[in-house]
Amino acid sequence: MQFFDPSILQSGQYHDWLVQGLILSLQLTASSFVIALPFGAVLAVMRTSSFALARAIASTIVEAIRNVPLLAHLLFWYFAFPELLPENAREFLYAHNPEAVCAVIALSLYSGVHMAEDIRSGIRAVPPSQLEAARSLGLGRLASVRLVLLPQALRAATPPLLSQTVNLWKDTSVATVIGAAELMYQAARVETASFRSLEAFTFATLAYLSVSLLISFAAWLFQRRYPVRPA
Repeated sequence: MQFFDPSILQSGQYHDWLVQGLILSLQLTASSFVIALPFGAVLAVMRTSSFALARAIASTIVEAIRNVPLLAHLLFWYFAFPELLPENAREFLYAHNPEAVCAVIALSLYSGVHMAEDIRSGIRAVPPSQLEAARSLGLGRLASVRLVLLPQALRAATPPLLSQTVNLWKDTSVATVIGAAELMYQAARVETASFRSLEAFTFATLAYLSVSLLISFAAWLFQRRYPVRPA
């Protein structure tokens, strides 16, 4: 007589794998967003600068990154980048979840250049008189950009930035190719171990859909609360 069914324990283990994958995917999204947004803001300011060299550098960075597929970025940062590091730095990287670290680097850069274009559009939506007024009040150029231009530009660019955040969330699934144990990796792991394809990939699909809809709903609420009015 059997009092314990091992499949019960296995089901709990498979559930834990999927939850761990979901958590890592959310962590990759949050970490990449925290890096991508300021990176994109800097590039946007440089691309709208009156200095030709700053514009050229920012344009080169944007075009070089956004015209290469995300998959190529991930493979470069995971396989090639560590080889460029000193031995101590490389050993440190390999000892601290290199799959997740390299995924964050690739996702941050790739999302950052796309966010830069959205922020640049927001900067163009701010009337030039705003900067002139700030300068007339005694603010320096950097202070005017930081305190006057960027807050208004980010507000105007928030809806497309939230759309980019949805793309960032979905793009975390590509990190499975370098072995990052995110949601798709764990769903494939469950499918391989248990042949429960329906349950594993339904969970992953619903998780991606739910988070994407939450971000889209936040964008809709923001547009209703702060409608963008023509300058």
